[in-house]
Amino acid sequence: MKQIRQRKRITIMRDDHIGDLLGAIFLDVSAQHEDAIMARLAEYLGQRVRIVKAEISSDRAEVDVEVKAWEEEANRLAATAKDLNQKGARRNAQSLYREALELDPLNVAAAAGLGTMLADIEKYTEALTVLKFACEAGPPSAALLLALAQVCIRTERTASAIAYLERALEIEPSNFGVRRTLTELGRKPKTSPCASRPDPTKLPDPSDKPTKKVQ
Repeated sequence: MKQIRQRKRITIMRDDHIGDLLGAIFLDVSAQHEDAIMARLAEYLGQRVRIVKAEISSDRAEVDVEVKAWEEEANRLAATAKDLNQKGARRNAQSLYREALELDPLNVAAAAGLGTMLADIEKYTEALTVLKFACEAGPPSAALLLALAQVCIRTERTASAIAYLERALEIEPSNFGVRRTLTELGRKPKTSPCASRPDPTKLPDPSDKPTKKVQ
């Protein structure tokens, strides 16, 4: 196995951490609390992740980090875990996902797979934590945000579910699963770009309009 040094930017949204310990960093982002904020971030990200720089605003934290990881092996384990989970071997799959995250703490595939599997076995609290972290290690995908929304729905966090779905729609406006789930929650999705795009065969002929020369 080959260990590599990774440099990544993690985006932590305030709305994902309302009420938990990390959420406290957004309450006062003044310079005098810098040490406490960095300590809280370091505790959240773990000992394997070194913080290079952090920019904190009232609604998000942009954190540049560095980590030594066995990326290829972690990806291989995550792929094997996904296959085992699809075959019903959940216990073995969960072990491999966790092993992959030991090798590469910021491995999105492993975190997303583990979070989704935890939701399937109704371990919702841990599923939310892991899926949020997968989004932060990101970039977040519509599928990942939809998975988060579905956990929120199952735990009666409707407002949070809608927020995740609307973020997913911004990333992938035509995603059917996202649009359907929003509709089921009583929210009308914005018109898909594909639906609003004009039919080129029905556009007026430019030759029918007078032309204007630009001097």
